[in-house]
Amino acid sequence: MATEQGPVGASPAAPVVTVAGPRVHRAEEVLTPEAVAFVVGLHRAFEGRRQELLAGRKARRAEIARAGTLDFLPDTADVRAGDWKVAEAPRALQDRRVEITGPTDRKMVINALNSGARIWLADFEDATSPTWENVVSGQINLIDAFEGRIDFTTPAGKAYALKPAAELATVVVRPRGWHLDENHLLVDGTPVAGAFLDFGLYFFHNAARLLAKGAEDPNSGPYFYLPKTESHLEARLWNDVFTHAQAALGIPYGTVRATVLIETITAAFEMDEILYELRDHAAGLNAGRWDYLFSIVKNFRDAGEQYILPDRNSVTMASPFMAAYTRLLVQTCHKRGAHAIGGMAAFIPSRRDPEVNAAALEKVKADKDREAGNGFDGSWVAHPDLVPVARASFDAVLGERPHQKDDPGPSEPVTATQLLDIAGADGTCTRAGLHNAVQVGIRYIEAWLRGLGAVGIFNMMEDAATAEISRSQIWQWIHNGVVLSDTGEKATADLVRALVAAELAELLAELGADAYAGGRWREAAQLFEQVALAEEFADFLTLPALPLLG
Repeated sequence: MATEQGPVGASPAAPVVTVAGPRVHRAEEVLTPEAVAFVVGLHRAFEGRRQELLAGRKARRAEIARAGTLDFLPDTADVRAGDWKVAEAPRALQDRRVEITGPTDRKMVINALNSGARIWLADFEDATSPTWENVVSGQINLIDAFEGRIDFTTPAGKAYALKPAAELATVVVRPRGWHLDENHLLVDGTPVAGAFLDFGLYFFHNAARLLAKGAEDPNSGPYFYLPKTESHLEARLWNDVFTHAQAALGIPYGTVRATVLIETITAAFEMDEILYELRDHAAGLNAGRWDYLFSIVKNFRDAGEQYILPDRNSVTMASPFMAAYTRLLVQTCHKRGAHAIGGMAAFIPSRRDPEVNAAALEKVKADKDREAGNGFDGSWVAHPDLVPVARASFDAVLGERPHQKDDPGPSEPVTATQLLDIAGADGTCTRAGLHNAVQVGIRYIEAWLRGLGAVGIFNMMEDAATAEISRSQIWQWIHNGVVLSDTGEKATADLVRALVAAELAELLAELGADAYAGGRWREAAQLFEQVALAEEFADFLTLPALPLLG
């Protein structure tokens, strides 16, 4: 499908807007001329700044490579020292003790809303493979959910439907990060940002709808999670987008509320500043642990052995640098009146192996007990069966309180040295870890190429963040000449290629010839080798992968 909607607006300089992509059922309900014009307005108003900020990321990475370190910004010391707070959270976002995450396919929409979690992160980002079908149908599914007309029946005849409105989770939408383009919507031949499209379509179609429902349904409002933020200037851009969007549609200023994922090492040094920029629209910060590890590897990949990350499964939240990061997040949020939301429990419960299940659930419980005890106001899970586990941990600490923002956390300040103490982490670099990185990377990328963004692999819910850790660790280990502790081998490109070939052979045997041929395994392996072994480090694996999607 390729259509040109022609000039949008009355200006002589009005752009030509092209919608190009495969036909999606009911797309006309979402891609109305008015909605597309709204997205185009965001593009025209803010695309220049987005490009400046993306260039700023490269400049900052170059400076990190030169200096080999990071520190808090001297120019914003007055913000960190200032006495200010973010706006009071709306009723729907007061109690966030359990949040479930997942893509916006029809079955997930129903299961997440019915899960018993307080919040559902409706994800257009890491848990969604951004095919045009997924992007557009996800918006349709959310509208249908708000209108109470969503249902789903499996080929086997199992039916899914929504519970009563009072029992449903509050929807918080995560648009794509600033770095991703949407190649199916062009303005004068230039792709719009995926962030502008995801936010713009959702806000245009649902902001007024949610406010109208608010009188009878306190779980309504245009709420967002902001991913991949790397600086307070990027948060400032989001704040200006919110202000522009509210004014354009006559929505009261401050209606939008946003929680920012602190999932980059640079953002960890600007938590106060990020909240300050969004203070009229801020709802809190989240400890995005998997992308955070990826960001550390990406930024310090060539800064020496003190920054080499061990096997990703051996790095826990008790590791000194991760404990410092979460301690700073809780301190910052509670000082500013914002919610501090903990990280993901990605385990997928197994109904076939009770022993594995029991051991994993005990680890999830310990993780959520630690977060609740350390002052977090809520946390994430990836599967409905984990909702009661996480809820029990936070119920034990919160009781009837909606949050624990009155707890300032430890008074001891967190230092730059503590945030960067990667060498203090437990664990080693092993061949087993290298093998696991290859397995997870290839299996996830293959699913992503087929349009699946959240994938169960070895009883863990994997998304783009964990695939990023897998390939970036391999790159770091090879370029730093890491010797694997369990075999004494050196991590090399040839060893990785051998592991890739072995994994493809194992998949062929596991799946059978027909199922293997029906997948995209060789493409996935080639892309994985490209982003893990190329001399030039790709900022995100999804960038070279995007042209391969429909």
